[in-house]
Amino acid sequence: MSELNRNQKIWLVVSEIPAGKVATYGQIAEMADMPAGARVVGNVLSQLPPGSHLPWHRVINSRGELSFPHGSTRYQAQKERLEAEGVVFISQRVNLKAYRWDGE
Repeated sequence: MSELNRNQKIWLVVSEIPAGKVATYGQIAEMADMPAGARVVGNVLSQLPPGSHLPWHRVINSRGELSFPHGSTRYQAQKERLEAEGVVFISQRVNLKAYRWDGE
């Protein structure tokens, strides 16, 4: 699979995550037909150009946590965007049972 095709698959899946929901890196990889590609998803999302409208902030790790260092500017930006959409954090975690997107 070409890099562009791979990236496009990831972007497409991420673009479908609705406001107020989250998906994990592994979930995105699986939905983009890249089992065990969670790190690839993280890498692709880390390379988005400034001002991208892709809802990258809705992608979190499998523990329900943000992957940026706690308290960093990027951590705060992601957390603020999710909270603005109604996602609740308890002890720096999102309840995946409540907020995980089911792909529908």
